[in-house]
Amino acid sequence: MQTRAALVQLNASDDPSANLPVTQGFLREAALGGAQFVLTPEVTNCLSSSRRHQQEVLQHQDEDLTLKGLRETAAELGIWLLIGSLALKTGDPDGRFANRSFLIAPDGSLKAWYDKIHMFDVQVTPTETYRESDGYRPGTRAVTAETPFGKLGLTICYDVRFPYLHRKLADDGATILTAPAAFSPVTGAAHWEPLLRARAIENTAYVLAPGQCGSHDSHNGKLRKTHGHSIAISPWGEVLAEAGDEPCVTFVDLDTSAVEEARRKVPSLTHTREFQDP
Repeated sequence: MQTRAALVQLNASDDPSANLPVTQGFLREAALGGAQFVLTPEVTNCLSSSRRHQQEVLQHQDEDLTLKGLRETAAELGIWLLIGSLALKTGDPDGRFANRSFLIAPDGSLKAWYDKIHMFDVQVTPTETYRESDGYRPGTRAVTAETPFGKLGLTICYDVRFPYLHRKLADDGATILTAPAAFSPVTGAAHWEPLLRARAIENTAYVLAPGQCGSHDSHNGKLRKTHGHSIAISPWGEVLAEAGDEPCVTFVDLDTSAVEEARRKVPSLTHTREFQDP
């Protein structure tokens, strides 16, 4: 079975109401180009470094205008939609948000959702530090979801550095791994493509990774930049399509037989062995 997918690359601001119509416009462009499955990046609704500002503009899932608007657009266009993630308020006593990915069916219904498990707590350079766990609570469950074009395994951004999560998803039957991101330019230049290709090769699965790109102003005056280069990788590890540094839609044609062929050639998913700890 062949399916046309589209990776939407965004340059999201910290204003959800301004980001929504831009994203909807890209969805329509993707559908016009024949895409049956469309994916958006991490924090599609709001990319911000200011927790105070997020408290002012973010909403709970049941009230979120971006989720509502994108569900309506998916139903209007009749497409499967992977909202890479939305930053959402939660009921946590400490006020931390959820970084939550959503799979929307062509009738606009909510098929699955996944909270990012691994938090980006790193010091990339002496002046570039991230403490995602200060503002976001980590998820606790791996998630797969059935579609007509294959079983999806949902991940978000920093999850790409943890092979055991992807192997769990593949063992559960995932043939397409989704990796929406807002990747740092420093780590992106060095690690983005190699990590995504490794996850595809290890699990003989497609990897679809839509990204945020460019410079993003924030209400706390801190400028954040993201890597862009949304990319689609085949189950054999080949780069099938890649975007540049600007907002855009990138198309890729998926073929379920490519997964079957890769797994026939190298059936590593069936070769797992138990071993003793060192």
